[in-house]
Order: sequence, then structure tokens, then C-alpha cells
Amino acid sequence: MDSALENPDEEPAALRRSGHTAVVEGNTMYVWGGCMLTAVDEVVLPNDEIWLYDLETGVWEMCQMSGEVPPPMSGCCGNSLSGCLYIFGGYDENGQTNKLYCVNLLDGEYSWRKVNPVSSFPPSPRDKMCSWVYNNRITYFGGYGHKKLHDIWDDKSFKMDTASLELERGWGWNNEVHVFDTTLTRWTEPKTCGRVPTPRAAHAGATLGYKGYVHGGRGMDLTTGDIHCLDLQSWTWSEVVPASIVPPARSWHSLTPVSDSTLVLFGGMSLNHQPLSDGWIFDVEINKWSELKRPNQNKQRLWHTACQAKDADVVVFGGGCHYTHPVGRNENLTSHSNGAFVIQTQPYPLLRICEDYIVKNRTSCEILQNKLRFLPQNLLQAVLRRISRKIIL
Repeated sequence: MDSALENPDEEPAALRRSGHTAVVEGNTMYVWGGCMLTAVDEVVLPNDEIWLYDLETGVWEMCQMSGEVPPPMSGCCGNSLSGCLYIFGGYDENGQTNKLYCVNLLDGEYSWRKVNPVSSFPPSPRDKMCSWVYNNRITYFGGYGHKKLHDIWDDKSFKMDTASLELERGWGWNNEVHVFDTTLTRWTEPKTCGRVPTPRAAHAGATLGYKGYVHGGRGMDLTTGDIHCLDLQSWTWSEVVPASIVPPARSWHSLTPVSDSTLVLFGGMSLNHQPLSDGWIFDVEINKWSELKRPNQNKQRLWHTACQAKDADVVVFGGGCHYTHPVGRNENLTSHSNGAFVIQTQPYPLLRICEDYIVKNRTSCEILQNKLRFLPQNLLQAVLRRISRKIIL
């Protein structure tokens, strides 16, 4: 089940975009960067602003950013850790990057700082990777980027894109694992064991406990629908073999944890380059996929973001709605979204059901209007926050 979050009387303030970063802290979703389609070209969005989306009222607010602001870019990897947003990699006007930036989301200042690791070397420049957060560490996997040619020839973890070869460097996909320790401010590259996933980009990842999961993605002549797990303590890979029907292979999709044992997959791009709108739940305890039954199947999205919210909701924002088949290295998303909507993954608790009913029916039911003041205090406050903005879920 899904439901719109937008104010029915207003369009969301945030610009249409894809390849952006979004994280949730408390009842707020923070959105930064990405690209959008103009009448002439696809351009990256301003780097000195961050958009705040109130998940209770559906209201947007734009805040200016300062400090060591990252360049405008898309395809970077963003994570929230201890109230801070970390972004790594991405694609700017000079191509893929391997810079790391951090900003405090909770102090209201939104001042970026460039993170300079101590006595360590970062991964090579890349974008469209995935990441997992565990034990104050951010672990990055895969992506598409470039390396110097003499570093590629014997590198089994890098699959070169022969269509993108230059005199001194080459582009391609990788299946490398790199770890950034936010406490020690240091990069490491742990030695993993087990069956390593093939090199890929535009895949989706999610963290459950001390395990990182990766699904799908694109590589050399490859779009996959496999799922793998990396133990973030022992650094052991294992391929997960589902015990049931599996979602179609895809890339540019999202994978979101909603409980200690379940992940939600949404959207992406199919093998024949069609945007998808289907949703699936994967139970890691029984290795079983089940398709979500959603009333609206017209919200195709790829290269969007999907964040976990309260009551096991998944909040989807932005993304491409259409896709033009790539010619050479050029890939064209022909339209973008600035819509935010919720995928409901489980029945709501009674308090949430009451809140939704009151907000939805308050204007048509005279009894409700006259009795609002008798509601329990926590329910009343939640209702008042929403009706003050005329938000209906």
C-alpha cells in the first residue's frame, strides 16, 4: 500500500531530480544534490542548499549551506551517522570523484567540511555505488569509475569498459570493499573471503544488524537480480539463494530496511530499459521474496531515494520516470519527479490509524470538529500538526 505525502493544494517545493542523496533524521527527510532535466540538457542542482521535508506535515523548507561545500554532483553515496550526513564519490563537472564530505544535520547551521583522512588512501573515483553503516564505520561497495591503466591490467576486482578507454586511464565497474572509520578518520580495504559479487554499479544496498546486503545492478553486458550478503565483522561474502519467486533483474533501484529481518525493494530499471514501479519484501530469516500489493502502479521510478520512516514506512522521493536507451556512454532520463510518497509495508498501530482517520474526516464530520479537544494529548498534538498544514494522508 502507498499514500501520497504531498500537500493537495501545493506542489512540493523541492526541484525535480534524480541521482540525489536523501536521509531521514527523526521526522525530517533531508535531500541534497542530484540532477534534473531542462529544455536544453540535464544539469546538476545547486550544491549550497539542502531541502528539509517534514514527514508529518508534508511541508518543504530550503536551507542555505556554507563551509567547505562539495561541488554540484549526482550519483554520490550518502549516509546518516550520529546526526551527520556523509557523502562520498559522485559525478561532478570533472567526472567521477573520490572526495568525502560531512555536514551536521541537527545543529541548524548546515556547514559542510571536507574530510581529510589520516594516513590512508581513499578508493579510486567512482559513482553509483552502495554503502552500509555499522559500528561507526561506512563500508562502500562497487560503483563505476576510472583508474590509471597500469593499475587495471592485473586488477581482478575491476572490469574495464572497453568503450571508455583513454591513453592513460580506463573506466569500468568494480566489486571492491572500502571502509571509512568515522572515529579514526581513516580508510581501510579489508580482505574479504567467500563468493564475491561480480563488479557492478547502480545496484542497491541496505544494512541489517552487522550484515550488508546488495541486490542487482549493472556491469559489463550484465543487469542482475542476484542478492549477496557481506558479514561486516568477519568480512565474509555469501550469495543468498531465495526459496521462492524472485523480482525481475534491475538496476537503479532502492533497497530499504524496515525491520530487523526485512528489506523493501522498489522500482528501478528493467533489463529492457523500462522504469519499474513494483515493490517487494525480502525476509532474510527465511530467504523469501513476496510482492507488495499496492493500489497505485503508476509511480515508476529509477535513480530515486527511499528512506525508512516510522511504522516501517518507506518514503520514496524523486527519481526518473522515463528512460531513453543509452547511446555510447550517454544515458538520458527524459523526465524527473519531485513527488514524495509512502510505501506502507505493514498494518499501522491503532494510534496511527486514529490519527489518519481524524485528519481525513475532520471537515466532513461535525462531531469530530467539536470533540478534538477531548483527544489524548499525544494524539491531539499529532493531529494538530497535520491539520494546521491541511495535509491528508
